[in-house]
Amino acid sequence: MMLSQIGVRQLVEFLFRSGDLNVAAGSDNSMQAGGRIHRKIQKSWPATYQAEVALSTTIDYYDDQYVISGRADGIDTATDIPLIEEIKTSDVLFAELPVGTLNLYWAQAKVYAYMYLAEHPATDITLQLTYVQTPNEVTTVTQQKLTNEEVQQFFTELVTEYQKWLKLRRELNTNRVQTAQALQFPFDHYRKGQHELAVSTYKSILLEIPLLVEAPTGTGKTISTLFPAVKAMGEQLIARVFYLTAKQSTRRVAEQALTLMTERGLNLKAITLTAKDKIVLPEETDLAPEDNPYMVGYYDRIRPAIMDIVEHETLITREIVQQYARKHMVDPFEYSLDVSLFCDVITCDYNYLFDPQVHLQRFFTVPDKNNCFLVDEAHNLVKRSRQMYSAEITSAPIWPLINQLNEAPGDNQALVKALKAFKRAFRKYGRSARESDEHRLFQTADVPNFNKAVAKFIDAVADWLPKQDGESDWQTLLDYYFNCRRYQLISTFYQPEKYQTQVSYVDKQYRFRQICLDPSEQIADSLALGRSAILFSATLSPLTYYQRLFGLADHSGVQALPSPFDSQRQRVIIASQIQTTYKNRPNSIPQICDTINTMVQAKPGNYLIFFPSFKYLDEVATAFANQFPHLQLIRQTPAMSDDQRQAFLDAFSDTKTPKVGFALLGGLFSEGIDLRGTQLIGVGIVGVGLPQLNAETNLLRDYFDEQVGDGFAYAYQLPGFNNVAQAVGRLIRTETDGGIVVLMDQRFNTPRYQRLFPKHWSQISRTINNSQLANQLTDFWRGFTNKK
Repeated sequence: MMLSQIGVRQLVEFLFRSGDLNVAAGSDNSMQAGGRIHRKIQKSWPATYQAEVALSTTIDYYDDQYVISGRADGIDTATDIPLIEEIKTSDVLFAELPVGTLNLYWAQAKVYAYMYLAEHPATDITLQLTYVQTPNEVTTVTQQKLTNEEVQQFFTELVTEYQKWLKLRRELNTNRVQTAQALQFPFDHYRKGQHELAVSTYKSILLEIPLLVEAPTGTGKTISTLFPAVKAMGEQLIARVFYLTAKQSTRRVAEQALTLMTERGLNLKAITLTAKDKIVLPEETDLAPEDNPYMVGYYDRIRPAIMDIVEHETLITREIVQQYARKHMVDPFEYSLDVSLFCDVITCDYNYLFDPQVHLQRFFTVPDKNNCFLVDEAHNLVKRSRQMYSAEITSAPIWPLINQLNEAPGDNQALVKALKAFKRAFRKYGRSARESDEHRLFQTADVPNFNKAVAKFIDAVADWLPKQDGESDWQTLLDYYFNCRRYQLISTFYQPEKYQTQVSYVDKQYRFRQICLDPSEQIADSLALGRSAILFSATLSPLTYYQRLFGLADHSGVQALPSPFDSQRQRVIIASQIQTTYKNRPNSIPQICDTINTMVQAKPGNYLIFFPSFKYLDEVATAFANQFPHLQLIRQTPAMSDDQRQAFLDAFSDTKTPKVGFALLGGLFSEGIDLRGTQLIGVGIVGVGLPQLNAETNLLRDYFDEQVGDGFAYAYQLPGFNNVAQAVGRLIRTETDGGIVVLMDQRFNTPRYQRLFPKHWSQISRTINNSQLANQLTDFWRGFTNKK
């Protein structure tokens, strides 16, 4: 017997929602504002009123049980006829609420009425909808009186309608469990380290313990984590896997692993969620929601569209979502999110779990032990999480918006007044920064009065938006509005001991920035929303550092796996004669050019050289092209298009003409690319990868100095070396690959860096000039040829 949880709101919205998809108008209020209004209303009732009453009921379908649960906003038992109150807040006037929205509200109250009457029998019951239209908090109260029989009939009809979806879910569950139990590892044998990783992943799920794994390139981390997670599904330990990634390339690897397992008999539903701007249909571009045929009437067509794709597809990619979206005339982005409710494996970006603004409320409102998280390339998570929990707003858009509003038709003066007041708030609370020598200030405390000004502006826009007819283009205003809402949301996470506020005045504009220095608590809270989390990467050294940054220092498992490849197939050479500190960079350029040429002359082929900045890259590339014009040079440039990125990688498919690629350390080509065999035979690293010195990173250094005593390592050295290790990992991709790595910086000779070297860098040597380098390269390639 399987026991599943269904939220009341989730159930009602799925079955009763109708009408248009409109992401701009009628936005929900923030949780903070909504919670305050709820508490205010709840406190106004007499002592007979109970707030936030937990209710549930269980329905049986075949041999499975489904628990429907939720919290009624309030229940009053002052009379013989109990009253169920549902409180709703939004920006739309009550008189302008769509019928479909009102039906949703009443349906939710009716489900709570059924649950209450099941435990407290009564002949009749009163349902009360208390609707608050913000920001002026205009309150409308309406009631419905129903008999017990009417409530019973409503719930019976609801369950009957939902049974076809329960049947679908049951069939999917049965297929998943049975085929997962029978599934065998999809290769003839495990690579070195794969079996250990698979066993550790399964144990992590079984014991409900998070796991951090450093598994070198080539281990096969994706299949070695997905396979045991699928086996855990077969044992019904979990029902859903989220494969979370930072890059699109790793999402494709996950799709390939799932394809491999389905070819071996696995039957489950998997979907890859794609960013909105990447999946939008061309015909939707630049259309307002009210003019977009894929949004108008969306909820009237969505349920047949979901049933169709789930019944006919197994691995649901972006292209498949777009195909069915066109067929059923539904917006592909929202469609993919709705379809994910019926999927067993969901591959998506980090932000769907960790970002407080865009996380999947469908899944992550409350903890659910049916969920398991596989976090790929986890070394990226810390920086991304700092970004997710930071926010900034600037005064720059205000005057252009005021001018646009003054020129637009209609009565916009209330919003113009609000924008002018907001501009004054920037000026008032940014005065200290304007008057400082650097026009920039940092402080641990937030600026509560400025935050209140942000909230007032948000309320003013929320009051103005529903009154618009949709004829004018207000995208700039909407972007600014949502940015302010994000700033307000982040302010709810602000802790002076883990945040800094930066106020600056540049080009006559003010900027307020909330900087998250330590998101470890938020990361840990997000990971706790599932049964277990396995975080893995080729570079997670030292593991204690990442345990601390992920907030898992006291209760996670750690594992460091050896490289699956023969260490003698790679030689790491430290070019000690090169100094790349900032003041020595001009002098280093000729030495770097000679070193690269020495690498190519020792063994003609394809090489990738990584630089800490585009400026440095361009300076060396120019000098190298002038000095060695006979060698083909390709270089990464800022803001490359998808086609330009692919052209850069395609150049390495030609293994007959030697070429040197210049790329950014920590950039597009330093991780997530797969150049096998002779497509790449050597990597050069220029510098130790330290992030550029700046005030914000110095804040991190000072914070970790106080927390752990080695702020430089946490803020600069370890993130930098992580980029180095990732770039080196581009070289050996298969058991037959081989090549050389040249570390061009004397600092790699120091104990501070050598203690960070991965264990599989066992073949390490040092040179003090290019003559020695040439000899060592020749020696390696001679031995490598003989080994073949």
